[in-house]
Amino acid sequence: MANELNFTKKSLDSLPIPAIGKRVKYHDTSTPHLTLRVTHTGSKSFVLYRKINGNPERITLGRYPSMTIDQARKMVAQHNGAIATGSNPAEDRRHLSQEATLGEVFDRFMVEYAKPHKKSWEIDEQRYNVHLVHWQNKKLSAIKKQQVQKLLVYIADNQRMIEGVDKAGRRKVKKVGGKGASNQILRLLRKVFNMAIDWGWDGDNPCTRIKEYKSKSRDRFLEGDELPKFFEALAEEPNTTARDYILASLLTGARRENVLSMRWDQVNLDRGEWFIPETKNGESQRVPLISAMHDLLKDRKVECGDSDWVFPGHGASGHLANPDKAWKRILNRAGIEDARGTWLHDLRRSMGSWQANTGASLAIIGKSLNHKNINTTAIYARLAMDPVRESMEKAAGAMFEAGGVRKDSVVNMEVVK
Repeated sequence: MANELNFTKKSLDSLPIPAIGKRVKYHDTSTPHLTLRVTHTGSKSFVLYRKINGNPERITLGRYPSMTIDQARKMVAQHNGAIATGSNPAEDRRHLSQEATLGEVFDRFMVEYAKPHKKSWEIDEQRYNVHLVHWQNKKLSAIKKQQVQKLLVYIADNQRMIEGVDKAGRRKVKKVGGKGASNQILRLLRKVFNMAIDWGWDGDNPCTRIKEYKSKSRDRFLEGDELPKFFEALAEEPNTTARDYILASLLTGARRENVLSMRWDQVNLDRGEWFIPETKNGESQRVPLISAMHDLLKDRKVECGDSDWVFPGHGASGHLANPDKAWKRILNRAGIEDARGTWLHDLRRSMGSWQANTGASLAIIGKSLNHKNINTTAIYARLAMDPVRESMEKAAGAMFEAGGVRKDSVVNMEVVK
């Protein structure tokens, strides 16, 4: 039989991606009837292929790597045992799944996929409750493409404010709807239907081939002519913890939540590294500490005393939780326009942009910002810290020069007049 191999993590991870429009099947030599289906998008699904009562049947078991090889083999053994006693698991699953409602499948999606694998699962739950809950009693087969398109247009055209309460019971008003929200609902609904198909629902995904609204590219970063006033405004910020957090975000290019939750046991000043155990993409990251960041941390160590956190706070988490007010004060003092569209993530984007401006390669930038890309992961993995550190030093130096800040006194914000 063609495409036979022993399923191991190494063998499955190294499988090539098929050409666009193609799907390739691989058969496990250790477990009869266990197959891995690989699509041109890189999606990999375990499938049980075999004849039941003389008819060829296909039972989708789950997606790899969410489902492990051992789990897939155990499930095949269970199905084979049921088939040996005269049952037809494929028919049973079809019968049950055709009666499933969107609410039932979404609940399963949350339990089996979103909560175990997504840090943002609460956002999925909120989006469902705001935009999709009125479909919760609809059978999957009753949700048609035209209905989905009509709903998405309504969401895009009807941006509104709704009231609610946060986890602490405080009143909260938030904006919902708009083109961005419509795109997010399309992605969520498409994922839920794809999971239903993986679980055996024998229907078509009504979200297939529906195009998203064009979204505005988030390419904002601090420009050279903004940096002098920005550094001045930053030096004047009275909240020193928030001020240092913002500077650290700029100097490391790390994600917001990782900088906020930076701990002293993750920092090695002697080696000049900060180890992040887990980032947004689920992997750890080693961040080189450039000289200005090294000086900042030495000063913060004195200020923090016995705190475990580099940026301690007064809330339940123990660390600084929301520096948005300080950020807006700094922007206002600096006279930087479009404060509503200029978020703290711009600091991360600024490091990458200034690295590019000072000649860094895309591989170096990807390594320093911990971007996860299937085409460049292998290249990033071979990069050492030294060229990344050198690139970040160069980018920071260019920002300091543009901002009129002395490089050797950046922590004290000594501005060159």
